[in-house]
Amino acid sequence: MNEEKTDQRRVAVVTAGGAHVWALVNALSDRIGPVTVILEEPESKGALLRARARRFGKVTVAGQLGTMVFGKLFRSRSSRRRQQTVEECGLRTEPGSGQRIVDVASADSSECTDAIAAMGADVVLLNGCRLVSRATLGHIACPVLNFHAGITPKYRGMNGGYWALATGDAENFGATVHLVDAGVDTGGIVRQVRSRPMPGDSIPSYAMTMASFSADACAEAIEAVTTGPVEIMETNLPSRQWYHPTIWFYLWTGLTKGVW
Repeated sequence: MNEEKTDQRRVAVVTAGGAHVWALVNALSDRIGPVTVILEEPESKGALLRARARRFGKVTVAGQLGTMVFGKLFRSRSSRRRQQTVEECGLRTEPGSGQRIVDVASADSSECTDAIAAMGADVVLLNGCRLVSRATLGHIACPVLNFHAGITPKYRGMNGGYWALATGDAENFGATVHLVDAGVDTGGIVRQVRSRPMPGDSIPSYAMTMASFSADACAEAIEAVTTGPVEIMETNLPSRQWYHPTIWFYLWTGLTKGVW
């Protein structure tokens, strides 16, 4: 009978779910062993848009909503591209057999921190969940990492891969695993990985492409923060937070640069 490894790290992945998240979770489990997924309820799109409208104005948010609607109109095309990535890279996009899942209402809640404490997590990896407040972070006793689909600090916020391509910076199409602080993707960089988009990629499919080449970086970051002093990567990149593109910018960039 095989003995269970005594040095196996207890890893909690906090997420709102999605096929690209499960692809990364399954690939990560192949590398480091079973992880516990703390699954929050997705944030209401209406609440998110109302919050943005208060900050950026109704015209900008209407433009961002237009891009989301445009994406839904061409959902079948992006779905085919995601499925091609899944097949070409051998990704598994559903929870594995025996996957431990803990349901919570929000990542930014005492319910979530209680679940993390109850499992005795050695490290937490955030992946596609709500922003976690300073107060919530203060109740987590272990290191907290974030998987960000973009190269920080240059492409913090949303759609990092898209913005790298749209601004003519394809060499910075990639993902970052960083420590979490009170800012938006501003924590110390533990690992970064760069690659290229798949032919036919667009905003709805970039996340799956990122998942296809990021599992090693996540595993290495987890190893780094649980085995000793963490070496933070130095970078001279500028820092900027990005959001969803407006429909007028999205169409202009797609038609003139072929970046969708």
